[in-house]
Amino acid sequence: MESFVMAANGVKIPQLGFGVYKIKQGKNGAFEQTIREAIKVGYRHFDTARIYGNEEALGQAIANSGVSREDFFLTSKVWTTDLGYEETHQAFRESCKRMKTTYLDMYLIHFAAPLYVEAWKALEQLYEEGKIKVIGVANFGPEHFEHLKKYAKIQPMINQVETHPLFQQKSLREYMSRHQILHEAWGPLGQGNASLFDNEELNIIARRHNKTVGKSFCAGI
Repeated sequence: MESFVMAANGVKIPQLGFGVYKIKQGKNGAFEQTIREAIKVGYRHFDTARIYGNEEALGQAIANSGVSREDFFLTSKVWTTDLGYEETHQAFRESCKRMKTTYLDMYLIHFAAPLYVEAWKALEQLYEEGKIKVIGVANFGPEHFEHLKKYAKIQPMINQVETHPLFQQKSLREYMSRHQILHEAWGPLGQGNASLFDNEELNIIARRHNKTVGKSFCAGI
């Protein structure tokens, strides 16, 4: 929980984050209990998105936690239907309102859908205004970065993409490494794929380090 990676602008990002995709907000309090337990065991980096439908519940759980907002690293993402310069500005304001915050630690373009260049210009302005600490993208490939280069003043600092032992994204990782773009994994446990946890080679590696397979992934072994 105390490991960090450094963005190109020097901002420290907690290496292990808690994603809330598919955790639904509702009246039974399960969402807040989940976040409360995550905070209790040490999570401070939480990742959501407008399309997840739980920004408001996450913001409320954090507000109720008794932990200072400044101690959290909050990520959200702008959805494809909100791309565009003015549209992305509006989407950002609405996400902040739902999450009960005046700024986001990280804000990402969720997919390289039409108008992502205009959306990126909005992120650049919000970053320059100090409303976002780290700006980046998700699910982008080299071709999207190459296209964005033609228009961007600031290149994306991070790319959040599906990555796990059965889908390692080696060529994309090499590209991002050359361009100082951080590689953030979503689905690092294969979205609960049992074959990963039963994989003989992965279990040998985990036992060598006195860890479970899942903990090996989190530790970056």
